[in-house]
Amino acid sequence: MKKRLLIVLVVVLALLAKGSLFVVEEGQQAIVTQFGKPVGDVKYAGLHVKTPLVQEVRRFDRKILKWDGDPNQIPTQDKRYIWVDTTARWRIANPLLFYTTVATQEGAQSRLDDILDSVARDAVSSHLLVELVRGKDYKAPEGTVEVLDFEGQRIVAENLSGREEILANILAEARKSTPEYGIDLIDVQIKRINYVEQVRLRVYDRMISERKKVASQFRSEGEGEKANILGQMQKELKRIESDAYREAVQIRGKADAEAAAIYAEAYNRDSEFYAFLRTLESYRKAIKENSRLVISTDAEFYRYLQNPR
Repeated sequence: MKKRLLIVLVVVLALLAKGSLFVVEEGQQAIVTQFGKPVGDVKYAGLHVKTPLVQEVRRFDRKILKWDGDPNQIPTQDKRYIWVDTTARWRIANPLLFYTTVATQEGAQSRLDDILDSVARDAVSSHLLVELVRGKDYKAPEGTVEVLDFEGQRIVAENLSGREEILANILAEARKSTPEYGIDLIDVQIKRINYVEQVRLRVYDRMISERKKVASQFRSEGEGEKANILGQMQKELKRIESDAYREAVQIRGKADAEAAAIYAEAYNRDSEFYAFLRTLESYRKAIKENSRLVISTDAEFYRYLQNPR
């Protein structure tokens, strides 16, 4: 009987000892509750002790967690309706406060939905679309100043806020509300910005129209350059032809002068023989195959045929 009682006592003590110990793994943190009320927190991994049967352990992640919001349709300050898809990174900084305010990660995600969606909507609606899509380091092409027209005012693009500055403001504004839930908000980013369907179609049409306008301008400039090149080519061609014609006339004139000098020299040596050769050349040019020459017998052209001597 005593042996059985001893065994039961040992088993009860073992169960109590097992129920009084708990392990927190790496990447986790925990709180200890007593009758449903938190009485302590454990932020470090290892073996820890609690009161068995009375106290319970609730574990939470210490790692960085992700929040993804639903895409929202938001109008910008310049009345451009866009879809904004945001994401954030957060972690549980105070597990005891976290448990008493939101209890679970699902509750924290719901609370972050309210905070971040509201802050993001306010930020988007108070800035121009160009500010949301450009970085602060954007600069207009060298030698130009980009000016935007907004509600009758001319705004220099370089004086506008950039996307990084807007995100930093969203993060700072959202952080004001998260510590009361034991949440440390680490980062907020915009994953995607897109026009709503109707606006996107109009934007595409405008982009196509602008591209066609630019293409038409390029074609017009190309045609003008083509006409200019052809005009220069024709001008150069006429100049070359003129120079060639002048040179040909000069060469021909020089040759004719040399020929005339040769003829004159030949004539001066023997005028009768020169006349005879020139007449024979005339016969060869005038009388062709299957041709007839009709002249009178007293013609000068017939003189050497009539009297060869």
